[in-house]
Amino acid sequence: MFSTSFTWNDFLFLLEGAWVTLQLTTWAILLGTVAGLLFGLMRALLPRASLPLAWVLDVFRSVPLLIQFVLFNSLKSIVGLNISAFTVGCIVLGVYAAAYFTEIVRSGVLAVPFTTRRASRSLGLSYLQDLRYIVLPIAMRVAFPGWLNLVLSVMKDTALVMWIGIVELLRASQIVVTRIQEPMLVLCIAGLIYYVMSLVVARLGARLEKRWQEND
Repeated sequence: MFSTSFTWNDFLFLLEGAWVTLQLTTWAILLGTVAGLLFGLMRALLPRASLPLAWVLDVFRSVPLLIQFVLFNSLKSIVGLNISAFTVGCIVLGVYAAAYFTEIVRSGVLAVPFTTRRASRSLGLSYLQDLRYIVLPIAMRVAFPGWLNLVLSVMKDTALVMWIGIVELLRASQIVVTRIQEPMLVLCIAGLIYYVMSLVVARLGARLEKRWQEND
């Protein structure tokens, strides 16, 4: 007969950790999307002038995220910044997301055929009008699947914030495992919660993309 020490309160504790995970993901994606959109346009439209920016973003893409968390959290203490660990997590994840979204946006902008842009200019559109009404709509549709995958990736990467003291879903599951000593059960439940969150995001993204296409 199956028996467990896992209680309803343990499940609620995991859900609280999941809520922290969703908050971290939301703030990081907001920061990463805004910054990545700006940086991506700069990289696509001003490739030479934005070369130093590309080098900086390469660092954030290349250095493991865990190292970035530890270094930034240590730097915060050294400099004396009075910000919470949650804020540190949002900033690091946001910059990390921006580094990747920059390349997604850049590739989307460069995917717009030059003949399309030349045709829009021949119709009398200014450079900014061409960018707003022609380039960005096409580029965003090209970039959207990559952005959605980035959201799902950041959601999983939030598990690394446990190393700077944030109790998100994975850390919450470890606390429960330490108490009841049933790792298989607890981790399966935590994995199921991750799956449900990812499934909801993926389904919402697919529905948005489908509606986007229907409005063409």
